[in-house]
Amino acid sequence: MTSRLFLNSISEIEKVPEHSLKHLLNEAHFNIKVEDAIIFGIKLVVIYLIVRILTAIAKYLFRHTMRKQAEKGMDVTKVMFLKQIVVTAIYIIGCATFLSLIPGMEKISNSILASAGILAMAVGLASQEALSNIVGGLFIIFTRPFKVGDFIKVDDEVVGTVIEITLRHTILRNVENRMILIPNSKINSATIINSSYGDSSTCAFIDIGVSYDTNLDQAIEVMREEIMKHKLLIDHRTGEEKKAGVPEVVIKVINLGDSAITLRAWAWASTATDATIMKYDLFKSIKERFDKEKIEIPYPYFNQIVKNEGL
Repeated sequence: MTSRLFLNSISEIEKVPEHSLKHLLNEAHFNIKVEDAIIFGIKLVVIYLIVRILTAIAKYLFRHTMRKQAEKGMDVTKVMFLKQIVVTAIYIIGCATFLSLIPGMEKISNSILASAGILAMAVGLASQEALSNIVGGLFIIFTRPFKVGDFIKVDDEVVGTVIEITLRHTILRNVENRMILIPNSKINSATIINSSYGDSSTCAFIDIGVSYDTNLDQAIEVMREEIMKHKLLIDHRTGEEKKAGVPEVVIKVINLGDSAITLRAWAWASTATDATIMKYDLFKSIKERFDKEKIEIPYPYFNQIVKNEGL
C-alpha cells in the first residue's frame, strides 16, 4: 500500500514539469508562441550554417580549379567570374529560403527559388547601373578584350595589370601597387590598349631634341650606340628587313620645331613594362652622352636672358 502511494506521488511530480513546459511553450508573447519562435530560430541557424558550408565548399573548389589551371598556364578569368556567380546564387537561395519561413512571404520565396523568379528579382531589385555592370562583365568574359594578368591602358588615363574581374568591377594594379576599381560598364565602353594581347613586344619612342647647328648624323649615331647598349632592347626586325639592311634601331627626324630638331628612335622591348623602363634609362644615358659629345639639347633661352638682365 505504502509503495503504491509512493509511486503515485512520483507520477504526480513528473506530470508537473511536463505540464509547465507545455504551458510555457503554448504561452504567447506579442501574438507569437514561444514554441514557434524557438523552431523559427533553429531553422534560421540551420539555413545560415548550410549557406556558409556551401559557400566555403564552392570557394574551395574554385580555388582548387584555378590553381590547377594556373599550373597548366591556362586562363583563370572565366573561373574567377563563375565563382562570383555561384557564390551570389547561393546567397540568393539562402535569402529565399529564409523568406519562406516568414508567414505571408511564401509566394515571394517560391518565385525567387524558380529560375525565372531569380532573374525577375535581379531585374526588379538591382539598379540600372548594377545591371549594366553585370552585363558588361559578361561581355568582357566572353569577348575577351583582356583577361586576368594582362597589362592594359584604359582611355589613356589608367594603366595597370588586371587582377580580378568581378560582377561589378574590373580591378587593376598600377605601377604604384595601388588597386584601381573600374565599373564593368565603363571599361566595357572604353578604349583599351592591351599590351598583352597577341604579340607582347612593345616599341618605345625615344624623342630627343637637338639644336639646329647639330651634326644630325653624329647625333643619330650617338643615340643608336646608347640604345644598342641597353640590356632590354630586342631585335624586332623581320627576315626581309634584315636582308634589306634595315638597322636594328631606326632613328628619324620627325619635327623641325621653333628651337629644336626632334629625333625619334624606335626601340623595341619584350613587354610594355620593359619598354617603359628602357625609355627612362635611355633619356638619362643619351643626355649624358650628348654632354660628352658636345651635342646641345636646346632649352628656352629667353627666360634666362630676362633673368640675367633683370627685366
